[in-house]
Amino acid sequence: MEKRINAAEVQQASPCLNVSAGIEVGGCEPDKARNGKAVGFVLVHAGAGYHSESKAKEYKHVCKRACQKAVEKLKAGAPAVEAVTAALVELEDSPFTNAGMGSNLNLSGEIECDASIMDGKSLHFGAVGALSGIKNPVLVANRLLSEAQKGKLSAGRIPPCFLVGRGAYHWALDHGIPPCLPEKMATKFSLSAYKRNKRKMELAEKVETEFIQTKKRRQSSENENDSGSLDTVGVIVVDHEGNVAAAVSSGGLAMKHPGRVGQAAHYGCGCWAENMGNLNPYSTAVSTSGCGEHLIRTMLARECSTAMQSEDAHLALLETMQNKFIGPEKNGNHSTEDYQKESFFRS
Repeated sequence: MEKRINAAEVQQASPCLNVSAGIEVGGCEPDKARNGKAVGFVLVHAGAGYHSESKAKEYKHVCKRACQKAVEKLKAGAPAVEAVTAALVELEDSPFTNAGMGSNLNLSGEIECDASIMDGKSLHFGAVGALSGIKNPVLVANRLLSEAQKGKLSAGRIPPCFLVGRGAYHWALDHGIPPCLPEKMATKFSLSAYKRNKRKMELAEKVETEFIQTKKRRQSSENENDSGSLDTVGVIVVDHEGNVAAAVSSGGLAMKHPGRVGQAAHYGCGCWAENMGNLNPYSTAVSTSGCGEHLIRTMLARECSTAMQSEDAHLALLETMQNKFIGPEKNGNHSTEDYQKESFFRS
């Protein structure tokens, strides 16, 4: 099954929630096993942003392939964490998404990726930020999660759950994850977008009325080369035992400062997964996509998971989105709408 669905539709279909808007989404509910029990549920999204209509089929196809990869894992009896990783690898390998291959380039013309994964059963979390030279950042995040589950390192050291930059790169190599040449990470689409965005930035620095000019360029650029600007991709999975997992991956903002780490790598911001327990009547899995800086400050993934535990989950979720994310923040800070208006490099 594959279709466009909104947050409300996802809530009705499953206790898992994908928090995002204007996103290409694919959902799969695998066939039942021989004993008559369902083997799980999968939901993927290709990110918020400005999707090119000419590439609509490609977005749908990559969502479908990602779902199928996760379903194959679930049918083989794999846990939710393995299924969510398999689906996200498929999304990262697509040149049409802003994750892994073909990600946005930063100010220096380089690709730096963020990714994270969370296991709802153990509540373990793994993440990488500003990672270059690795084709699939989610594999490193997943390995960090699995290594942490093994317990302490030699001399009683605590294993890391979040690594960035060169440290993350060398850790990945040390744990058998192969490198990828930077020139192979960039695609003709991402290189074209970089050159276009660089011209926009140079023009913006020359004009006095930057906001007005930016708005005009943004409106005209939406049709330029018919290429969309995309954001964090994500996956949530429920396995045959009812365990949940969530994962996200992103190339970050176009023309971002080198070293910038977005919400896709931050705990409680990019994704959240938590099985039902004594304090939680429901299992929840959340994937977010949007303005990274604002998502970090609001810790939206965790906030939405908490809202879903309420007696009236639908109302609690709406209030969370309105009061903690969409509406203006306290102390006179910008609202999400302000960020969307101001940043034509948002993705």
